Amino acid sequence: MNFEFFIAQRIIASKDYKSSISAPIIKIAITAIVLSIIMMLVSIATTFGLQKKIREKVSAFNGDIIISNFDTNFSNDSQNPISKNQDFYPTFKSIDGIKHVQVTASKGGVIRTETDFEGVVVKGVGEDYDWEYFKDYLVEGKLPDFTGDLNEDILISEYLANRLHLKLGDKVTTFFLNDEVSKTPRSRGFDIVGIYNSGFQQFDEQFVLTDIRHIQRLNKWEKDQVGAFEVFVNDFDQIVPIGNAVYNETGSTLDTQTIRQKYASIFEWIDLFDFNIALIIGIMILVAGINMITALLVLILERTQMIGILKALGSSDWSVRKIFLYNAMYLIGVGLFWGNVIGIGLLLIQKYGKVFKLNPDTYYVNEAPVYLHWDYILILNAGTFLLCLLMLLIPSFIISKISPVRAIRFE
Repeated sequence: MNFEFFIAQRIIASKDYKSSISAPIIKIAITAIVLSIIMMLVSIATTFGLQKKIREKVSAFNGDIIISNFDTNFSNDSQNPISKNQDFYPTFKSIDGIKHVQVTASKGGVIRTETDFEGVVVKGVGEDYDWEYFKDYLVEGKLPDFTGDLNEDILISEYLANRLHLKLGDKVTTFFLNDEVSKTPRSRGFDIVGIYNSGFQQFDEQFVLTDIRHIQRLNKWEKDQVGAFEVFVNDFDQIVPIGNAVYNETGSTLDTQTIRQKYASIFEWIDLFDFNIALIIGIMILVAGINMITALLVLILERTQMIGILKALGSSDWSVRKIFLYNAMYLIGVGLFWGNVIGIGLLLIQKYGKVFKLNPDTYYVNEAPVYLHWDYILILNAGTFLLCLLMLLIPSFIISKISPVRAIRFE
């Protein structure tokens, strides 16, 4: 092995090799690997980033799993209350993988100003509400605080604020229909303490967040009655089995629904990205492999006399093949190194500089999100290296067909 590796090093370092006919072909092969790894890194990082961002936004407004009464149809208007006194609240101890459980209640209403009005869903949340996602979405003001006495704080979207010509600190009047019998609307005045922008217009044009106690009073519920429970999981990839487990663990009067079920069309759309990633990776590895095969064949033809001499000196076919495979490994490594440097550099620029913007009406995000993690980067590099090397085993078999006598006389 040391002998073959030494010969391969001498081939790589030789001036004749660097100025030979194969030099431009080898540069093209390395460039192909560089471009391939850049394309694969960018496609994986941006696709995973987009999937993750969309999932987070849907979860922010709904939770990962929703528990409600069977007869509510998971609507945005809580009509039949549920008691907070459940075995799974405030902690779902019987099922592993659940991060957090919180209570909510929603009621349809109309925000009316002197010149405009807009239908909204007023979502009531309590002191157990997880504001983690909305910290990133907040563009002005602060997040409401519902841990103390009842207050009139409300969080409104930038979309609704612009349509209704509202700003931070304004008081808004919201009208609600009390019940099916009484058609007389009831009103509540709220103070805008924060404005958010999730970039998900389907939610931004609907939801405003306030204290759940307002919804309880409007619906004439008791203090321990809520509209639904929102459950968050640690690993979103396990949402289906965890959702089934939650359904089995809840009472017979309660129903559960995952956000994959509630927003099936959205998740079916983002699941299609996985096929696109696989297609891009397959094409890029194929392109890189074909270019490396071409470079290896040119190297073999250019070094035919050396192959004949080594065989005449007693080297086996496999020993000679390893010389060229070691050489190919070096060239693949060079391509992977520069591909990673450039690719990760571009992704870091996008992650922190947000250079490339996207249409939120189409992609639900304002800029191309980037998800960087060492696990898929290492797997991608190792997979590309091994697949390219395996593709080179077949053309290297040509070496065994070269006759030492003819090779030495080859010009």
